[in-house]
Amino acid sequence: MVAIISKQIRVNNAGNFRDDIGTNSTYLYIGRSHPWPNSDTNIATPVDTVFDKNNVHQNMIALKKVAQSDVTHSITRYNWLSGTTYIPYDDQLSTLSTSQYYVITDELNVYKCLEAGTGASTVKPTGQTTNAANSATADGYVWKFMYALSGTQATKFLTNSFIPINVLTSNDGSLQYQVQTNAQAGSIHRIIVTAGGSGYTSNPTVTITGNGASATASATVVGGAVTGISMSNIGSGYDEAVVTITGGGGTGATARAVISPPGGHGANAADELGGFFIMANVQLDSAEGSGDFPIDNDFRQLGLLRNPFNHGTTTVATASTLQATRSIVTGAPTGGNFAVDDIITGGTSGAQAYITSIDTGTNTIRYHQDATTGFGTFQSSETVSNASSVSATISSLGDPEVEKFSGEVIYIENRSAVARANSQIEDIKLVLEF
Repeated sequence: MVAIISKQIRVNNAGNFRDDIGTNSTYLYIGRSHPWPNSDTNIATPVDTVFDKNNVHQNMIALKKVAQSDVTHSITRYNWLSGTTYIPYDDQLSTLSTSQYYVITDELNVYKCLEAGTGASTVKPTGQTTNAANSATADGYVWKFMYALSGTQATKFLTNSFIPINVLTSNDGSLQYQVQTNAQAGSIHRIIVTAGGSGYTSNPTVTITGNGASATASATVVGGAVTGISMSNIGSGYDEAVVTITGGGGTGATARAVISPPGGHGANAADELGGFFIMANVQLDSAEGSGDFPIDNDFRQLGLLRNPFNHGTTTVATASTLQATRSIVTGAPTGGNFAVDDIITGGTSGAQAYITSIDTGTNTIRYHQDATTGFGTFQSSETVSNASSVSATISSLGDPEVEKFSGEVIYIENRSAVARANSQIEDIKLVLEF
């Protein structure tokens, strides 16, 4: 059996995921404050196993809720550059979604290439024409204006590799919506000459037949052969079209029509340009959440967690931020001071853990455990110590705000260490491909 999954399915799945953000509690998490093996020179590759997901829960430090406004469809970024040859839209080109057939300019306008002229593009597309028909630039390229990024969009979602793209179902007053509204379903913007023929002494007649109406075109003859066909009316309603070339004193010229995508060019920008990427952008501002996000340690793991529970309940969490580590409060340490990433050991319980964060004002130690430390439970009133013989007595134990192992881990990303500090904002962009 030979089969494919269509691009539309990928775009729909991306859209479903974005919508899911609005109906479920989805959180960005950070975790893994202790180093990767070999002092962070060997970053572990995430593995989709129960074991590895459980480790994600164990290493989790804090979570921040992702709003639907923090998520957008995205497409691969192609900058317009003079001297680059771009691929024009072709309804028969299976590799279109991975081709440079659209661009973004330095004015933050996005254009789709409908006609590529005879060589490299040398004239930057400009303007924001929302009409269905488009005219050629001096280099022979025809560019369809698709949409313009707002400054807010660019700041939040534009990266060196990806361009945000809206999916509009109602009038938001944007140019993109005007483009959608003016799109001409079943239009023909281009006719490709497949054989020039010979013996033509004058321009032959071009006839377009099919299930649409009003598409008209004219041919150009050079050296007795048909070298090009230009549209005089793009027509509408074509799902199929046959181009016939007659007259002009010659024979053998053939051509085919390039029919617009469903709804016409610009009717569905995400579908047309391959919007099967979803980008989530979340900013972590210093020790936000009243200290839920510690600033005295780094993190090496982040991702997305859906529908975690509040600690000790089966109620889905909805708080803006959540603290994910257990804690102990001790008396003043003796023999020195504890440090983040130290392994502490309980003198009575034998329990071990990594120190995630330390509040020296309250002698509160936040900690996490993994397979290396084991998952023992500290006891109140026991003494904990590190490898340097710093010790302190536990006065109380604290629980995380999120129930351990609750929720679905839907994305895992391992990185080199990301240091945190007061008055620092981490601008985190996650890109998921569907």
